[in-house]
Amino acid sequence: MHRYLILLLFFITGAACSQESASNSQLALIYFQNKDFEKAAVFYKELFEESNAKVYFDYYIKCLIELGDFDTAEKYIRKQIKKSGNTLLYTIEMGSLYKQANKPDKATELYETVIKKMTADQNEIIQLANNFLTKQEFEWAEKVYLQAKKLLKEYYTFSFELANVYYFQRNYTRMIDEYLDLLDESEGYIQSVQNRLQNQVYDNIENNVNDLLKSCLLKRIQKHPDKTIFSDLLIWLYVQEKEFENAFNQSKALDKRNKEGGDRLMALGNIAASNQAYDVAINCYKYVIDKGPDKEFYISAKSDYLSVLYQKIVNTAEYSVNELSELESTYISTLSELGENTNTFTLIYNLAHIQAFYLSKADTAINMLEKTLKANILKPSQVAECKTELADILLFADDPWQATLYYAQVEKANKDMPIGHEAKFKKAKLAYFMGDFKWAQAQLDVLKASTSKLIANDALDLALLISENTDLDFDTADVAMRLFGNADYLFYQNQDTAALRTLDCIIEKFSSHPLADEILHKKYEIMYKEKKFQNAAAFLQNIIDKFPEDILADRALYKLAELNELKLGDSEKAKELYKNLMTKYPGSIYVAEARKHYRKLRGDNIE
Repeated sequence: MHRYLILLLFFITGAACSQESASNSQLALIYFQNKDFEKAAVFYKELFEESNAKVYFDYYIKCLIELGDFDTAEKYIRKQIKKSGNTLLYTIEMGSLYKQANKPDKATELYETVIKKMTADQNEIIQLANNFLTKQEFEWAEKVYLQAKKLLKEYYTFSFELANVYYFQRNYTRMIDEYLDLLDESEGYIQSVQNRLQNQVYDNIENNVNDLLKSCLLKRIQKHPDKTIFSDLLIWLYVQEKEFENAFNQSKALDKRNKEGGDRLMALGNIAASNQAYDVAINCYKYVIDKGPDKEFYISAKSDYLSVLYQKIVNTAEYSVNELSELESTYISTLSELGENTNTFTLIYNLAHIQAFYLSKADTAINMLEKTLKANILKPSQVAECKTELADILLFADDPWQATLYYAQVEKANKDMPIGHEAKFKKAKLAYFMGDFKWAQAQLDVLKASTSKLIANDALDLALLISENTDLDFDTADVAMRLFGNADYLFYQNQDTAALRTLDCIIEKFSSHPLADEILHKKYEIMYKEKKFQNAAAFLQNIIDKFPEDILADRALYKLAELNELKLGDSEKAKELYKNLMTKYPGSIYVAEARKHYRKLRGDNIE
């Protein structure tokens, strides 16, 4: 029992001392921050002598220097040099003191002593270099590592550490050389080097290190054409810069030189496609396809090639009739070659979409999808996708009843899945097209709580459109809304001329109806689809001028800015519009994207 009491007393006393030490440390810092260095010095000296923690020593010496008491500081450092086993660390402290006391020669003499007395102890070397770095003595940190290279010879090169020192010195050429020398020794460091360069190349204020790195890499590639690692790093750099054309040329050259199988071109194609660099992605896949059907990546390349062509058409609307026909022929020949199965379902799906919505071959697309469903070759998730696309095409082909049946089947079989929510939304939109607003509204109210954010937002937008333009005090409100729903349906069916006539009819008959801004926005969508961008811009400007307080105003402003930037080639106008959006509609959901575009157009580095 007596022993237990002694132990308990020991722990209580230790805890109390620890609390007191922490309290004194906080108090010392407060005095230091308030520039009461005399009081801070008393605490830091006491704290260091209690704990021997060097951080307290550093603060104590700083206090003495701030007080101009160099003599006391010098005596105290000498005491630590005699007392401490790590004399070199405190020798650096003495050198730093001399430098601040305007005795540079003495400081240099001591720093040189540190370099001469260094041993082949890796931990000590790093500790000494870090101490120089904290004092911004970059030249001496470099000397520590260069001397360490001699001491440790081949055991450890300190390349990462030296590169870091050169980064602080802004000696980017030597920094890059260290990294490249390291890769010359061992290609296994590639990921670490890329991670370092990701920060150091794009964080520099001069914003030209990337060009220097490219230049250094090209010289290395010319000097050591057998070293693939330098080409790999250059390709990586091109991808970071989104210079996909250069990345493609370099990858192709590397593939040919090393007689590779096309795997690096496949990887680059995927990256380019995800960044909407469709032409480069297409070239990557074509290169692999041209290697022949007996090669490993032939089937994948064919499938991805068609997928990217499809994305280019659907996402950019940049295509000709000949390109569409050629794409259809390539899909058909590829399916004939590879067969219709779960692995080629995406090809079937995309072909049907192109035929129905772009080539006016809805019947052909419907027959193909129905045949695919009857063949029982698809996974359950693919069945749902196939039925949803089939319903979309049936609706496009003016068969809403059959479309509703397929949407209902998908919804029933996938109640808690995103595809089920999508089918339910499309069924509600079909009802909106047909003028059954109450039923559509009931479905949309349920979908507002969908776990799919995209579906929930779409449901909210359509629900607002219906409620704001049907729950009105005059009898003809629903008539105008029915005409608008019909115009929207005609637009969905690519009957743009008929859609425009219907929209004009609403304006003629119901000139004061609150649908006016929605009508302008629908006309913008039609003009944009038809690539009449000046007309599209005029309709957006109309919304901004006439309805600045309405719900579509911020969207119209963002779309107009985007139109000027991407289609009309007026960057200054786009920049002005993005700025207006951020100023006039700070709560808009488009502000974050507008800010990115604005900064990019202004020339900011936003990597």
